Amino acid sequence: VILALGAVTFVVGLLRGEPIVDMFKAAVALAVGAIPEGLPAAVTITLAIGVSRMARRRAIIRKLPAVETLGSTTVICTDKTGTLTENQMTVQRIVAGGRLYEVSGAGYEPVGEIADTDAADAAGDGGLRPALRTILVAGVLCNDSQLVRADERWTAQGDPTEGALLAVAAKAGLDREYLQVEAPRVDSIPFESLHQYMATMHDAGEGRSRAVYVKGAVEVVLERCANALDADGKRVPLAREAVLADVGRLAAQGLRVLAFAARELPPGASRLTHDDLADLTFVGLQAMIDPPRPEAIAAVKTCRTAGITVKMITGDHAITAGAIARQIGLTADAEPVALTGRELEQLSDKQLIERAQDTAVFARATPEQKLRLVEALQSRGHVVAMTGDGVNDAPALKQSNIGVAMGIGGTDVAKEAADMVLTDDNFASIEAAVEEGRGVFDNLTKFITWTLPTNLGEGLVILTAVFLGTTLPILPVQILWINMTTAVLLGLMLAFEPKEEGIMERLPRRPETPILTGVLIQRIVLVGALLLVGAFGLFEWAERSGLGDDVARTIAVNVFVFVELMYLFNCRSLTRSIFTMRPFSNRWVLGGVGITIALQLLYTYTPFMNTAFSSAPLDAYMWLPIFGVGLVAFVVVELDKWLRRIAARRRGGLSVRAPR
Repeated sequence: VILALGAVTFVVGLLRGEPIVDMFKAAVALAVGAIPEGLPAAVTITLAIGVSRMARRRAIIRKLPAVETLGSTTVICTDKTGTLTENQMTVQRIVAGGRLYEVSGAGYEPVGEIADTDAADAAGDGGLRPALRTILVAGVLCNDSQLVRADERWTAQGDPTEGALLAVAAKAGLDREYLQVEAPRVDSIPFESLHQYMATMHDAGEGRSRAVYVKGAVEVVLERCANALDADGKRVPLAREAVLADVGRLAAQGLRVLAFAARELPPGASRLTHDDLADLTFVGLQAMIDPPRPEAIAAVKTCRTAGITVKMITGDHAITAGAIARQIGLTADAEPVALTGRELEQLSDKQLIERAQDTAVFARATPEQKLRLVEALQSRGHVVAMTGDGVNDAPALKQSNIGVAMGIGGTDVAKEAADMVLTDDNFASIEAAVEEGRGVFDNLTKFITWTLPTNLGEGLVILTAVFLGTTLPILPVQILWINMTTAVLLGLMLAFEPKEEGIMERLPRRPETPILTGVLIQRIVLVGALLLVGAFGLFEWAERSGLGDDVARTIAVNVFVFVELMYLFNCRSLTRSIFTMRPFSNRWVLGGVGITIALQLLYTYTPFMNTAFSSAPLDAYMWLPIFGVGLVAFVVVELDKWLRRIAARRRGGLSVRAPR
């Protein structure tokens, strides 16, 4: 469009009988003035500053455009364990042989007791009932993690759930290393989200049957069980309804429940397959708690205030997931229980779109179902952020608008597929990144709103001069001077503007909304018109006063610079009055203004600059109208913002809420 305008300018000038060289210069001046040369650099630098700010808040951005997308996020789909919760598992209840045991102690420290709720159980290996000992041994051997003591603190190296199983076994006096030597592992089936269980096979001694232990989701393990152990270790018929009732009671307390089973294979077996996991003997349940992170509770509340929907996707039991969701504040007591993976499988894509919109918790969900959820939400126009840590989560991370990988527990595949990596695996860091993303988008909008009036004004000045047949008020080289110096020293300072108060009290920006709204376009036109009137008017005044072309152009150039300078303060907030903002909250702006004024004095008064840019020294009185135009522009924009705030209040409230 700008090149077309330049061509029209060139042709109109020739038709008026102007010299071809002068019209070529005018067309070049129009193109130079109208094209915002500093915009690409400013956008990149603003995004880079946003990346730096997010890194300080434990969110590493891998793809620069994600910074802006974060500010428009409408839905966050998050894992539970370690993201919304502490990732510090502690076994609190055990059901083995039909008996309920309570476990004392917290965290991974192997200090505590296992007490039978019906009759006191001795705390040593010899005092353990057979079923209780079997489930504890299964938890130790069907396990790939270990407990480590460092700096007077016990931590789990590996999966936190497996760390909790090791800790509870240690409380009963079972030594992990001794058990692994006594029954070394022969083969294993690692845990996968698709199967929702893990299995290991062990050598119980020469000539003896191989021992197989299985742990996993209750529903999946129960399907493969044919009988159960009673408290004394004898096989009895499996009472599925009683087991499910126990699971329901434990899950309602917010406990994560794992089922354990065992069987024997012939001596000498060396391979363990999924087909071998049939006719299992149900051993019991271990129920553990992973308390919600206090900062995650606060972050979820902030997201809801900001109009961002948070959805929890977990592999836990539906009742457990629902209990944790209520503790975190995702759902209320009256809201329905979570949508399970099995229920999700039965839904068509159309049905899923409706259910995904209204459901806050998804339990027993597989990675493939995560992908379907993302697609369903996106079909409703949502900008979706999705968390993930496993290899199978990669498709969902890639499909989402913002893929978020876990930096501590995430796989390399998940990190490569993600746009952002959390260094602390904490949901609060996602909320912080969204907040920073909104701030970055605000600053980008402020810069664009600030820079375009200058380009518009410069173009209008050239067009007016050509159509009126007068001398060009500004030359191409002078336009370059204005654009490059002010873009770097003034406009870029907006990239350092701190986030406005109440930024997380706004509703998310609609994805289809253009960067420049009607209000901002009107403001750009308003300031562009003020630049045209001020610069062209003072140029004509200087010409008619006989001050010469160089002086007149120097005045016009300074009008542009000082209007931009004053307008910069207007753009520190596009809605609030500059007088409500702390004057020193962005010292970069003040520094840029100071350097710009110094450069303009050099531009105006040094012989070298006079020669290079066709400028000329100004008398002191000539600065008064220049400052006057800048002040008028400042007052007019502030008045415009004030009138729009009043109009917005009369319509029922500001689109951007004022700080409390």
